[in-house]
Amino acid sequence: RFLIKVLLHSPVLSLVTMLTPTDRRKHRESLRRALKSNSPEDVASLLALPSVSHNSNSNTNNAGDNFQYPNDMSNEPGLVVEYDTGTVDFSNIVKSWNMAEYAASMGNISKCYDAQSSLHSSINKVFGSIPGNWLVPALHVVCVNSHRMAVLADERLGKGNNDHTRLQNAVTLLQESFSKTVNDRKELKPNAPLSKDGSKKVGVLFIVNQLFSMYFRLNTLRLCRNLLRPVEDRNLHQHGIMGDKVTYRYYVGRLSMFEDQYEAAETHLEYALLHCHKDAVANKKRTLNYLLPVKIYRGRLPTRRLLEKYSLHEFIPIVEGIRTGDLRTFHDGLMKNQELFIRRGTYLLLEKCKTVCYRNLFKRVFLVMGRSQLPLDKIVKSFKWLGYPMDYDEVECILANLIYNRFVRGYISHEKRTLVLSKQDPFPVSAVIK
Repeated sequence: RFLIKVLLHSPVLSLVTMLTPTDRRKHRESLRRALKSNSPEDVASLLALPSVSHNSNSNTNNAGDNFQYPNDMSNEPGLVVEYDTGTVDFSNIVKSWNMAEYAASMGNISKCYDAQSSLHSSINKVFGSIPGNWLVPALHVVCVNSHRMAVLADERLGKGNNDHTRLQNAVTLLQESFSKTVNDRKELKPNAPLSKDGSKKVGVLFIVNQLFSMYFRLNTLRLCRNLLRPVEDRNLHQHGIMGDKVTYRYYVGRLSMFEDQYEAAETHLEYALLHCHKDAVANKKRTLNYLLPVKIYRGRLPTRRLLEKYSLHEFIPIVEGIRTGDLRTFHDGLMKNQELFIRRGTYLLLEKCKTVCYRNLFKRVFLVMGRSQLPLDKIVKSFKWLGYPMDYDEVECILANLIYNRFVRGYISHEKRTLVLSKQDPFPVSAVIK
């Protein structure tokens, strides 16, 4: 399992050495032995796509119609393996892998992705015809390669930032892989070793996480629900390695946040944070980018120590502004990092937190004056001092919303232009902290 993880997280871009015909023959024989012996790790390592050369001249010299595969590659024999249940033809998989490997070594990302797509399609067909789940690691490696190669091809060859043609094609391939695993009729036995008798459902969660990542990149979040229903109805999200479960909860938490289900979002993202590996600092920070806005909106402000520990400095002025009712600091921090928050999709949620900032500002005015009747002119002066001049009608509108949402207990005397606060708990904490 460690070998598989190393393969899945290897870099996409690096210099590679092209395989010779002798090397390809050795690779084919190694693959034959691995397939014959039903070795999950060996098959996965042999089907891993090599990195794409970042030679600056490669894309130009070998692109388009000028690119040709070696003549000896088309003449190589196929690969047919005999099993107790019959023979299985792996020839298309070997041929596609050889083409993808050669295109990668030459730096031709377009041809490399085309060959990888053919490889993925072929392994989907073979995977569905072979009993057991011992090919699941190999399928995972192929899914990751299809995903990464599609992203890389769109970035290098796309006609614009919104050109995701190859990624959309890769989604179709992974959806088929998902279907092959989730619809397996064999019962899933948690922690059972990969074998010729195991359930293919063991591979579901990893593929779902890959599809989540692709859907978020494509901004097609509505498709995520098509994955959640079959997975959670069968409780497949509760089985598997911790890394897959953490990733699953991370994406479900983000999805819940975008659907304004903040309580569920906090639950899922907290699980992902607490169960994340202690050394995976980057993943913890990635989770906090979405967990913190949810917690802030729900009234739980993080400490400055936490923000500095994970270098989340963009949240410091926002948190300090809310904590002290300093509308100027809050607004300046939000505007300074507006582009970052918009890119993450958390800007509107943080904008909603301004309500709590208003509430804390009024509370500070109340504490300074020390009485339950607050003249609105004092509040107007507070806004003016912070650099946000408002008239009485605007202040009354803000107060009316705070009273309606139960952030403030009291009423507004319009004739006397006074806020009359309740003598018992005028600023209830329970309304802020949900």
